[in-house]
Amino acid sequence: MPYGVWRTHGLCPPEINKSLAVRSPRGRSFCLCTHNARTVGIRHRGKAFVICMAFSVLTLCLCFCLWLCVLKADLSLVRFIRAELTRGYFLEHNEAKYTERRERVYTCLRIPKELEKLMIFGFFLCLDAFLYVFTLLPLRVLLALIRLLTLPCCSGTRILQPAQVCDVLKGFILVLCYSMMHYVDYSMMYHMIRGQSVIKLYIIYNMLEVADRLFSSFGQDILDALYWTATEPKERKRAHIGVIPHFLMAVLYVFLHAILIMVQATTLNVAFNSHNKSLLTIMMSNNFVEIKGSVFKKFEKNNLFQMSNSDIKERFTNYVLLLIVCLRNMEQFSWNPDHFWVLFPDVCMVIASEVAVDVVKHAFITKFNDITADVYSEYRASLAFDLVSSRQKNAYTDYSDTVSRRMGFIPLPLALLLIRVVTSSVKIQGSLSLVCVLLFYLGMITLKVLNSIVLLGKSCLYVKEANMEEKLFQKPPSAAPSRTSSRTNRFCTSLAGDPVEEDIATSVTSQPIHNGDHSTSVLPNSESDQFLTTPDETEEKDLSQDGMELTHRAPKKDLLEIDRFTICGNRID
Repeated sequence: MPYGVWRTHGLCPPEINKSLAVRSPRGRSFCLCTHNARTVGIRHRGKAFVICMAFSVLTLCLCFCLWLCVLKADLSLVRFIRAELTRGYFLEHNEAKYTERRERVYTCLRIPKELEKLMIFGFFLCLDAFLYVFTLLPLRVLLALIRLLTLPCCSGTRILQPAQVCDVLKGFILVLCYSMMHYVDYSMMYHMIRGQSVIKLYIIYNMLEVADRLFSSFGQDILDALYWTATEPKERKRAHIGVIPHFLMAVLYVFLHAILIMVQATTLNVAFNSHNKSLLTIMMSNNFVEIKGSVFKKFEKNNLFQMSNSDIKERFTNYVLLLIVCLRNMEQFSWNPDHFWVLFPDVCMVIASEVAVDVVKHAFITKFNDITADVYSEYRASLAFDLVSSRQKNAYTDYSDTVSRRMGFIPLPLALLLIRVVTSSVKIQGSLSLVCVLLFYLGMITLKVLNSIVLLGKSCLYVKEANMEEKLFQKPPSAAPSRTSSRTNRFCTSLAGDPVEEDIATSVTSQPIHNGDHSTSVLPNSESDQFLTTPDETEEKDLSQDGMELTHRAPKKDLLEIDRFTICGNRID
């Protein structure tokens, strides 16, 4: 029998018994090990019994002392315990508080639906402005050039209309920048970025995001300055450096911004092609860091409007970057469709993380700042107003430029990069390829027209629901120095009466009429001008410093005056 079995039964093996065997006084032999084990067991049982008895006595003493305390306290402890076990409360005594908490929960549940409605509408607005560069802009440039060549046969004082001048400038910028992009080697850039470490690439990607915002804010000002310099009435005093310097600055800006977006796309391509996907994971986690930087801050409706426009632009730009990554990878694998399904899970993962971050961010921002979910309907109506107003007779800007100012989305650099990638990835050889390109171009025009029609119908519906029809017939605001005279003219006009009413259906499809006298453009002041406002705004202040009066503009109240890079609440979101 094994040794362990002997010890279990309190015995010793025979070989140990022989060595430890002794004789008792009566002459009987026994084992010392077994005897000692039994003696120790009896001692342990005695100690346990003494401990249990002591604990019982102590418990009885405590109960006796507690009973004495209860008798002295006139049974107050018993009543306290009974009250703790049977007490109740009524939530209706604080009905307002709990109703507010419930509404917060309902608001958080409504945020994903309302936010995605805004995001989808804004996405198609960006898509419409983006397709405009590929479809209608070349046709408009062609018509402008035909008009310019047939000038002797035309009877008119103006060579080109202001809109045609802007279209020609955009076309020349795209052509020059496209020729300059041929000197940039995408493959060399890819291998140069791929040779960097993961942490360095993560830092570079964050720097590129900041640089993209800075380029967007300054680039639209450069383009607007070029358009105004080229179309400014000649009788005015020269207060600019000339059209050619502005044109060269615009070309340089578009080229550098396109290079910046190319580096972003290349970094994303390296992340997709990495073996362990660590860089892609780090880049996706950067979206969740955005939640920490924005959720725990005070937001007003104007700041949230800026953030919503930024999210729309960022989401659309990411979709185009993912398209560029897929095109480059498919080219490397000879357009094998099986490789697309290899990239598809990563593409879905990037899109899903972007949507999840936006939903969580907006849900908690609205919760912490007591903003209702209905504010996204106001944002959608404000974006729709831009689309409808660009079709009016008194339109003063193109719709694509309005989207650029409102969302910070400038389609020219992104379109230039996509043209460069497509022309380098797809080889056109033979007449059949030319026919395919022509059919593809006609399909893009069809998509652009259908998208514009649907967006225009939806925008008219949103504008009507927001009661903003009357603002469609107001003239654009005049310059700041003539604000006083404009108010006087408005007052005189309102006294004279003669309201001008036009049908929205006819003015949407009509062409803009050029007005030679820009100084008479006024902005009527009515009660409806205060719609879509924030409650916490300050009035305009006139301060005098060193004997000179400086007029400080108050924060913009109207959402229609809030651009992507307008300072609201002491910051830009």
